[in-house]
Amino acid sequence: MSATTIEHHGPVTGSILREAVILTGRAMRHWRARPITFSIQLLFPVLVMLLMGGLLGGAIAGTTGDYIVFVVPGILAFTVLSGIETTITAVTGDAAKTVTDRFRTLPIARGSVLLGRVFADMLTAAVELAVVTAAGLLLGWSPEAGLVEIVLAYVLLLWLRFGLLWAGVWIGLKAGTPEAATTAQLAIWPVAFLSTVFVDLRTMPAWLGAAAEWNPLSATASAVRELLSGTDLTGVTFIADHAVLFAIGWPLALTAVFIPLAIRAYRRLS
Repeated sequence: MSATTIEHHGPVTGSILREAVILTGRAMRHWRARPITFSIQLLFPVLVMLLMGGLLGGAIAGTTGDYIVFVVPGILAFTVLSGIETTITAVTGDAAKTVTDRFRTLPIARGSVLLGRVFADMLTAAVELAVVTAAGLLLGWSPEAGLVEIVLAYVLLLWLRFGLLWAGVWIGLKAGTPEAATTAQLAIWPVAFLSTVFVDLRTMPAWLGAAAEWNPLSATASAVRELLSGTDLTGVTFIADHAVLFAIGWPLALTAVFIPLAIRAYRRLS
C-alpha cells in the first residue's frame, strides 16, 4: 500500500484526538530533553515583567504600584503572543529535517500532526501563564476579582493563544527554512508594542491609538484588565467598551482563517 493510500485512510482508521495526544507527548519529551531552552522560554516574560513593572513602571505611571495593576494583565497577554515563536521554530525545524515528511507517510490523520503541536504548546502556555502570574504576585500585584472572573480571564488568554498558534503553525510551514522563520518571528514585536499591553492607548497619537485599538492583543489585554483588576474602560474606545466580546471574537476569526490555511500548507509541503 502506498504512502498516499495510507494517508488517505488515516482519518478513517484512527482517532485524530488519540493520535494528537501521542504526538503531544513527543513534543513534551523534547522539552524534557532541553530543559535550558524550556527554562529560558518560561523566564523571558518574567524578565519583561521585571523590566517594565519594576524598573520602568514608576517612570511610566508615576508609581510602580499603579503601573503593576495595569501592566500585569498586559504582560499575561504578551506571554501568549511571545510563545508562538517556539511554535514557528518547531514546525519549521520538523519540516526542514524531513520529520514532517515521515509523519505524512504514517497511517495517521493529517490534522493530528498539527493538532499535536498545538496541544503541546497550549500546555506550555498554561505553565508560562502560571509562572508570570507568580512573578506578578511577588511584585505586589493581586487580582481584585472573584473566582469566576479569574477563570474567565485565563480562559480568554488561552483562547487567544489557541488562535495565535494556528497562525504560528501556518507561518512555520510556509517559512521553509529556519532563517526565514527567524525573520517571521521579528513581526511579533511590532504586534506586541503596537497594542495596549504596556501603555494606555490614550497616551498615543490618535492615528497610532486607532491601530493599537484594533490589535487582537489589545482586546484580550483590556478584557483581562477588566476581569482581574476591575478596571473600568467604559467610554475609552468602542473595543474597550466591548473588550470581552472582542477577546472572544478575534481568536475565533484567527482559527477560522488559519486552520484551513495550515492544513492546506501541510498537504502541499514538499
